[in-house]
Amino acid sequence: MKQKILHQYFLYPAAILLWLLGVWAFFNWGVMQHLEHKVLDWHLRGLAQVEPPDPDIVIIDINEYSLEKMAPAYGRFPWSRATHARLIKSLLKQKPKAIIFDLLIVEPHKDKPDDDWYFVNTVKKSPNVYLAMLHLEPDNKEKKRGFLLKNLENIEKIRDDANDMASAPLLLPLPVIRKTGRMGLINAEPDSDGIIRRSPLYMDMEGWRIPSLPLKVAGDLGYKLPTVQKLRLLWHGPRFSYTYYSYYDIYHDIGRNKRPRDEFQNKIIIVGSTATGLGDVHTSPMNAEFPGVEVLATTIDNLKNNDAISSLPGYSVPALLAALLLSILIAFQRLWGPIKLGVLLLLTTTLIVLLSRWVVLQYFTHLPVVSVLIVTWLFYFLGTARGFILEKSRRQHVTSQFGRFLDPRVVQQLANETAPAINEQGQKQDITVLFSDIRGFTSLSEQKSAQEIVQLLNDYFSLQVETIFRHQGTLDKYMGDAIMAFWGAPTPQSDHVYRALCAARDMEQNLLNFRKTLGDTVDNFDIGIGIHSGAAIVGFIGAAAYRQDYTVIGDTVNIASRIEGATRDVCRVLVSQAVYEACKNRLKFKDRGEFALKGKAKKIRLYEPIWTTENRF
Repeated sequence: MKQKILHQYFLYPAAILLWLLGVWAFFNWGVMQHLEHKVLDWHLRGLAQVEPPDPDIVIIDINEYSLEKMAPAYGRFPWSRATHARLIKSLLKQKPKAIIFDLLIVEPHKDKPDDDWYFVNTVKKSPNVYLAMLHLEPDNKEKKRGFLLKNLENIEKIRDDANDMASAPLLLPLPVIRKTGRMGLINAEPDSDGIIRRSPLYMDMEGWRIPSLPLKVAGDLGYKLPTVQKLRLLWHGPRFSYTYYSYYDIYHDIGRNKRPRDEFQNKIIIVGSTATGLGDVHTSPMNAEFPGVEVLATTIDNLKNNDAISSLPGYSVPALLAALLLSILIAFQRLWGPIKLGVLLLLTTTLIVLLSRWVVLQYFTHLPVVSVLIVTWLFYFLGTARGFILEKSRRQHVTSQFGRFLDPRVVQQLANETAPAINEQGQKQDITVLFSDIRGFTSLSEQKSAQEIVQLLNDYFSLQVETIFRHQGTLDKYMGDAIMAFWGAPTPQSDHVYRALCAARDMEQNLLNFRKTLGDTVDNFDIGIGIHSGAAIVGFIGAAAYRQDYTVIGDTVNIASRIEGATRDVCRVLVSQAVYEACKNRLKFKDRGEFALKGKAKKIRLYEPIWTTENRF
């Protein structure tokens, strides 16, 4: 009982500790985040199968085919900027919503200034053409101040305490194009495992906001802009899921008009590259080699259709969910123990939580639950392990405490019970006490050597103790040539009186069989058995530091001992009135009259049980 209480109260601090660990792990533990990401990636791949890409977002691809076909006339990439200018003018005739260059056009061509002017002038006059810029990581060896942010178009102050002298190392488009403000960052920021799951919408640089290219385009096109700094992407299939056109095919058709004239009408066109040699690839949840131009397309798609994955702020819901699951487990372990149905409960809960996560994700909301489930399973296994330890300790305790007094089979049964009905503390309860003493022991001692006497007693006691155990009695003690046993404790027995009588019957038969083995060498070897039933104090008594015995004390014990003494010259077995009243409908008894017992003022009526074949087990 004490161990059970300790186990139950252990659950509360363990649950609180693991809950705090789980909350901390959300923010600090890379392994936990890694597992969270893997489960999210798996769900996103499933969601991508039913969320196709926006057909109005298309990609003009500088692929290997285009590089090969363009090389004879335009040389190796990068081509002259006039090439891009002619492409822009051709596309503008179809009135697309936007033309976005996922290419860095930053340094002027010294050998082709006219081509650069042509390109710059074309972009300047085209209000829906956008170019990319890149933020560089500062060089520790040579820290450059970069561009003063307040002098750049499209970069705005977002805090009152913004640093007016803030600068950033940027790769910007050609100078005239910068003044249009139609440019944005294309920096990719993968997670710690190298996988891109979020796309930065802007960079906060000392109170100045540097927008990303997708954010700039989405803002100009009038789309609803999110307030988050990084957009958790909803993917729309594996790589090459968007509509791709070869750069060469589109450029080659300029002036030939063999393609549909409305092919790009109202489209968002992204000019980028998937050519292996240009190296614009990233790792995404969809593929290990995902084109960078398609990451840009996915971000614009999410902004256009407002279907990016939102995250719950501050992990409040996961923290509450973890607290709820731990509370359920505490209640479960208190009521049913750490093992019974526990795995089934946890598996069901885990499936429900994962299903809830999947359902929430259908509404484009990310619910991190992996840490919650890990903490919950860890708590369950911790409680179960402690339960195993306590259970093992309890079994060892039961075996060590009662192994000397009870039948080993009964001890094993008690040890195997989840909650055995044993009260080891002293208590008063109804029991039946049996005393058995050997008659003629003095003459026996005179006829035998000490070794023979000890061996004889051991053989005799072995028979009688086995009988007591067989009738599920508790051996109290040996007293020289006498045995004391009782029934009704440590576990309650509704028929303890009858069991004691049956044990006395078999003990008498044991005597008769044992006497045959002695032959004529021993005279007057007999026994007397006294039985009484009533209330007595039961418990472990003795010096706690040295030895304690599980025994019974009280007037019931004294009367049983006195009854055994009264059997001399009367019969082998005598029982009290209380025993007679309890079993008179099951056994036959002979009234032996009233006896004056030592220490009792009044005489007590005693009975002799009459054994018949009908009342044998």
